[in-house]
Amino acid sequence: MLDLQRLRALHAVSVHGTVGAAAAALGFTPSAVSQQITKLERETRTVLLEREGRGVRLTDEAWHLVDVAGELLALVERAETRLEERRGVPSGRLTIAAFASAARGLLPSVLADLAVRHPALDARLTEVDPHLSVDLVAKGAVDLVVAHDWDIAPLPAPAGVEQAPIGEDLCDLLVPEGHRFAGRTAVRRDELGGQRWICQPPGRVCHDWLMRTLRGAGHEPDIVHQADENPTLVALVAAGLGVALIPRLGRGPLPAGVVEVPLDPMPVRRLYALWRTGAARRPAIAETVRALRAHWPDVAARTNRPGV
Repeated sequence: MLDLQRLRALHAVSVHGTVGAAAAALGFTPSAVSQQITKLERETRTVLLEREGRGVRLTDEAWHLVDVAGELLALVERAETRLEERRGVPSGRLTIAAFASAARGLLPSVLADLAVRHPALDARLTEVDPHLSVDLVAKGAVDLVVAHDWDIAPLPAPAGVEQAPIGEDLCDLLVPEGHRFAGRTAVRRDELGGQRWICQPPGRVCHDWLMRTLRGAGHEPDIVHQADENPTLVALVAAGLGVALIPRLGRGPLPAGVVEVPLDPMPVRRLYALWRTGAARRPAIAETVRALRAHWPDVAARTNRPGV
């Protein structure tokens, strides 16, 4: 008899790529996940993981088990959804993945709301970039995702995944004090050539959007500094090292030496909640989506104040 928790551990490694990342997603230690897979190897008399450099590689036999594990976990999810639906109240564990600025600017108030209203619900947050999180919810690694897309780069929803809009976040051009754009009421996109840009690394949604926007306006971007977190990007602008396009959600008050200048037209990114179709009837999903949409107007009002 195969143990479901051990199959879950193997499935998590297949989704997240490493034992450490799988452990973080499951809420275990890496050694605990390794022990689960070692026991599964003993039970199946099969080698499932092989060392590859500093990481691991799933064997062909492991991938066959992963396919079966995915089917079993989907059945378990259906059973849990039906039980929760019969109770009529959000309960059990709900794993949420959100991109960094939503995790900082929106999710704290939402999670606090859920904790007060639904003490039987164990909602847990992990911070994941949107281009990764959508795949995680599709594969069953998380229950619900808060992701975003841009006006020129729509977010595709995989088969078997549903989505609901949460709201729209605005984006501004941030320049150092004394920059030639600093006194402007607005800057057109076709004026953005010749700037030294500060942005997130390649592969991130915001980086890809910046590249498309500037190239669409006929400019080849000169990326001089890259950082994952928006506060770091803002600090680099404050030091006079370049300009940046940064969304307002989770940005916080701007430091001295940084000037916010609107773009014309103003870039907009749209926030979505995504979940698997099989879990759509789960009260925890419905209530979390409700809370996200209910808290968004207050969050948007705060972030849309000048200089915030």
